[in-house]
Amino acid sequence: MFLSIQEIKKNKLRYSLICLVIIMIAYLIFILTALANGLSNANRQAIDSWNAEKIVLNSDANGLLDQSTITKQQAKQYPTNKRSDITQMSANVQKLNDGNKVGSQIIGLNKNQFIYEGLKITSGRTFKNDYEVVVDDSLISQDHYRLGEKVKFSRNGHQFKIVGTVKNNQLNVAPVIYASAKNVQSEKFGKNVRAMISAIIYRNDPKKTVSGTQVMGMEDFIQDIPGYSAQNSTFEFMIVFLLLITLVVISIFLYVLTMQKIPYFAVMKVQGVSNFYLAMNVISNAIILAVGGVAISALLTLLTAISMPTSVPMTFDPALMVFVSIMIILMSIIGALIPMRTVTKIDPATAMGGI
Repeated sequence: MFLSIQEIKKNKLRYSLICLVIIMIAYLIFILTALANGLSNANRQAIDSWNAEKIVLNSDANGLLDQSTITKQQAKQYPTNKRSDITQMSANVQKLNDGNKVGSQIIGLNKNQFIYEGLKITSGRTFKNDYEVVVDDSLISQDHYRLGEKVKFSRNGHQFKIVGTVKNNQLNVAPVIYASAKNVQSEKFGKNVRAMISAIIYRNDPKKTVSGTQVMGMEDFIQDIPGYSAQNSTFEFMIVFLLLITLVVISIFLYVLTMQKIPYFAVMKVQGVSNFYLAMNVISNAIILAVGGVAISALLTLLTAISMPTSVPMTFDPALMVFVSIMIILMSIIGALIPMRTVTKIDPATAMGGI
């Protein structure tokens, strides 16, 4: 380690450029990881907040909530214990005096069931009367809605009053708006078909499947959200590819530097310095560069997190960032192993003869 530090001090520009490349790659990996995590959460936050185990959908819905319809007769055949019926509707919410619209997910709830009872209100109160709604707080902070304001979901629909907010409740990267089941049924199906619901949510396993419906685990249901799996796979591929780029970059730079130092390593071998010590010098260089690069990129990521507007779906998970940092350092160490073979095979007589 001492030799590595002295070498880096003597060749500041050379090693600074290598460290800069690591900083840029690590920073890009951190940002992509945060973006992947944020988009993933924005797809499933509301579902996770329900703390449910199973969901019942129409068997023809292909696992999609917005295509599912369950009749009153089908719903009656399922057990009522630890159950919540929901009615889902995708709609554009808009203020009465403003033409701007915000895509949202409307979820109708029954007030005597567990999802309603589990709503964690961050401001205001939960809905108690007809045509009152509780909204995800992103609708307040990002889209400038406010408590007490009246909104509509369609041009000729009813007016709804915002009475409370909940935190981290998005679905399909859209804010969730909770209202009473009968109000959402009226908006979606019309007054004559209030018996229709979209899905039944269970905190346990209903242990039966009624004809015309399917029972899915919540994680399987989340994986079927349009674009969710493809999006996560894309980001994972990009992150893995960047880690491999880190491996290649470190290997190339250290190999070139090792080739340039062969005469000096030959002299050290003549003086009795072991191959192990010289090899550890190469690895130490990689560790110092990687740790320094990761530390600086982590600081840049922290500044980015502080300055990033809330409208950008990025979630900085410290545990995930630590894991990514360890992987970057590990890739750097593996990259340093490649030029080690060159170090161990240096022939002092041949190398010094070329000085």
